Amino acid sequence: MLRMSSLFLRTLRDDPADAEVASHKLLVRAGYVRRIAAGVYSWLPLGYIIYRNIERVVREEMDAAGFQEVHFPALLPKEPYERTNRWAEYGPDLFRLQDRKGGDYLLGPTHEEMFTLMVKGEYSSYKDLPLSIYQIQTKYRDEPRPRSGIIRGREFVMKDSYSFDVDDAGLEVSYEKHRQAYIKTFDRLGLKYNIVKAMSGAMGGSRSEEFLAPCPTGEDTYVLCEKCGYAANVEAMTTPDVKVEGATPPAIEVLDTPNTPTIDSLVDVMNAKFGPGHKASDTLKNILLIADGEAISVLVPGDREVDVKRVQANLAGVKELRLFEEEDFAKRKELVKGYVGPQDAKRFGLKLYADPRVAVGTHWITGANQLNKHARYVTHGRDFTVDGFIEAVEVRAGDACPQCQSPVIIDRAIEIGHIFQLGRKYAQALDLTVLDADGKSQVVTMGSYGIGVSRAVAAVAEQSHDELGLVWPLEIAPAKVHIVATGKDDLPFDTAEKLASSLEANGITVMLDDRREASPGVKFKDAELIGNPIIVIVGKALADGKVEVRIRKTGEKREIALSDALTEISSLVRSHKNSIA
Repeated sequence: MLRMSSLFLRTLRDDPADAEVASHKLLVRAGYVRRIAAGVYSWLPLGYIIYRNIERVVREEMDAAGFQEVHFPALLPKEPYERTNRWAEYGPDLFRLQDRKGGDYLLGPTHEEMFTLMVKGEYSSYKDLPLSIYQIQTKYRDEPRPRSGIIRGREFVMKDSYSFDVDDAGLEVSYEKHRQAYIKTFDRLGLKYNIVKAMSGAMGGSRSEEFLAPCPTGEDTYVLCEKCGYAANVEAMTTPDVKVEGATPPAIEVLDTPNTPTIDSLVDVMNAKFGPGHKASDTLKNILLIADGEAISVLVPGDREVDVKRVQANLAGVKELRLFEEEDFAKRKELVKGYVGPQDAKRFGLKLYADPRVAVGTHWITGANQLNKHARYVTHGRDFTVDGFIEAVEVRAGDACPQCQSPVIIDRAIEIGHIFQLGRKYAQALDLTVLDADGKSQVVTMGSYGIGVSRAVAAVAEQSHDELGLVWPLEIAPAKVHIVATGKDDLPFDTAEKLASSLEANGITVMLDDRREASPGVKFKDAELIGNPIIVIVGKALADGKVEVRIRKTGEKREIALSDALTEISSLVRSHKNSIA
């Protein structure tokens, strides 16, 4: 039983100065977490109960799916990460340190290498597979801008699991088992979520999906088609095929367009010269970027903005990407700022990429590669060709769904889980092989599956709160019932104690507010702020042989006979009614 008279808890009336999102504000105010340093938080008793409850649900579902738990240290040697090139690839996000002998170590940001080497050390035959193993472990990443409390910190807890199979067909089965285990896990946690197509990114591999918890302040943006159910992270959103119709356009015509370095200024000149009707969508932007030190150009329609993050996600192997700056133009005099066109890209030695909207056969008004000059009828496939198509523009609400062409909506969310089909990237780098049925050596294929355990605390808080405070689901609340004793006499406190003991004896966790010095108003506010799903008030109604029951989520209040309280409250808890959970 959690007795508030002795519970290590201090609630706050004011929001912390550095808090921007609801979960951060309420978890601090309600006494769940405290800031230690930027991106580093400690758990107080109530917060650690919530965390352990989420960890318990995750572990139960992993075990039920047949996965086996292991545990690695957080302090890891450099060598395996060098073999996969991630010692360098992680860059400044990696916490690096040396021991007293000068040996290089890191604080694990993720453990693919360790899992791979563990299996390599124990298994050598196809008969040993399939295998899925997992751990729940603290991870460390030196976030450049820790924010949103425990949503994005430098230390966090993650459940990471890995599947090992002989072939791709086995990987598909393992992937689906994890997918179903995740669905059961997040359903039990009371989270609303969408499963969306995602990019594999630095993790590598093929199929990749994210579990996103919708939240207005979430850091992830995703698209959703309400008609057919298509869902994808914006980086993974694809463009439907562009149909090109009409006659072959005339040859390129170079135009005098003085003082038109912007799309808007160019459209104004075109309308003045050739009559109204020209639009930004008729023009072509040549977005110049530096990709790992090499100049490239990305073509997008003039009415769209480029999404550099999306470009990088679709440029395989590119680690650093940035827009051209003044010093870059100074070094490349042939690239005239505001007047660059794709027709001379090969002569300039530029790699050229195009958004799918810039389809072969489309023609455009674009730069003529001369100051104050543009060209029209510049046609893809005739006047220029590209090195590849990449999704490059910022996704907008109303863009066409790639499956049914209906308009999509855009929403924000917190990423709570991510599953990948890694394939053989890490197995090849670390030489993880088994002998198949014919005695031939086969590289093992892997899957990687993560759940943000500590982040899930914040995600639930973001989705389950109101203007009064937190509203925890039954499965993970610090206690299922919060009993508040009020008054100056002993009777309400003695009655509350007996009811609490009876509920605990029936397997129902209780938080008992047995503080004598706190006023009823303070107790009620604390109960609402802390957010246990059922609040029972033992006070004035006791004179009539009753207690008051409040459902935290709905605000419903009713008085019940004290003699029926144990039965009715137990029934409420065990029924897991939607109005409570």
